[in-house]
Amino acid sequence: MNPHAYPPEDGDHPFVPYRPDLPSDEQLLERGRGVLDRMDRRRSVRMFSTRPVPREAVELAVEAASTAPSGAHQQPWTFVLIGDPGLKRRIREAAEAEERENYEEGRLPDDWREALAPLGTDWQKPFLERVPWIVVLFEQRYGLDESGERVHHYYVKESVGIAAGMFVNALHEMGLATLPHTPSPMAFLRQVLGRPENERPFALFPIGFPDDDCVVPDLRRKTLAEVLVEVRPEE
Repeated sequence: MNPHAYPPEDGDHPFVPYRPDLPSDEQLLERGRGVLDRMDRRRSVRMFSTRPVPREAVELAVEAASTAPSGAHQQPWTFVLIGDPGLKRRIREAAEAEERENYEEGRLPDDWREALAPLGTDWQKPFLERVPWIVVLFEQRYGLDESGERVHHYYVKESVGIAAGMFVNALHEMGLATLPHTPSPMAFLRQVLGRPENERPFALFPIGFPDDDCVVPDLRRKTLAEVLVEVRPEE
């Protein structure tokens, strides 16, 4: 038996065939340009419509996000769905209390305030009550087995971060809008939502359709030349 064989030869860990559709170079580039075009139109939204969103649409986005790769395939995330008006109000009140301290009590350093200025944000978060749904993504710092014993999780933040990005993408692909919101600190979310000790808030996502009068900051994204570096061996 080869100890370095892949897949393992002992049969303890079963594998299944993976045969995806392999495009031609032309098809590959066409698909890539289509993905770029759609994703380049994605914007974070703070002005939402009250138009209802089917619960199933959010569930589909969560399922899509849960296909994300994760350390040792432990999937260390929990998506908590909130549609109850009373709970949304409590989340808004608690988030605004923290954000008011950031913006008005000097908890944010000057350079952070300067970076936020072009976005026009402040401590008020009315969209948290206006949207039909809120999803709070929690990272599982460790797992619990059937007897309640701790199970170590690997690469938790990396795994949950990838799932968060895929969640945003799934919502955008369906025609919905969201805003990755991280009120600081976020510990209140665990208390408000009654989550267990092993979970920690990672991000909050208001979900809905953009309002008819929605506007977003006129921002420039970095060009490919600014974000991509190719390293070549010295000739």
